Amino acid sequence: MKELQVAIYARVSSEQQSESKTIESQLSELRARVKTLGFLLPSELEFVDNGYSGSTLIRPALEQLRDVVAAGGIDRLYVHCPDRLARNYARSACCSWKSSFMQGSR
Repeated sequence: MKELQVAIYARVSSEQQSESKTIESQLSELRARVKTLGFLLPSELEFVDNGYSGSTLIRPALEQLRDVVAAGGIDRLYVHCPDRLARNYARSACCSWKSSFMQGSR
């Protein structure tokens, strides 16, 4: 049986959030959850958009994540909460993801 490939995605939008280490706290929480569940998390499956607004779906790490998902390289995705993927589009953008493999950390 193949081991599940898990990934994490974290995002903060403002410089203030970035400076207050919000991204580090998201990553720490997500890494801990993945470890607690017994999964390995390769660094190349950590996707981070630091300083990008959730109002746009065009972000470097999110685009890379979509490419990896499309190629079948991820079985399960962990995010702090769906609004880290997209503010106004969270439900529609991740609806199919959530039903198949997305897991929140809360």
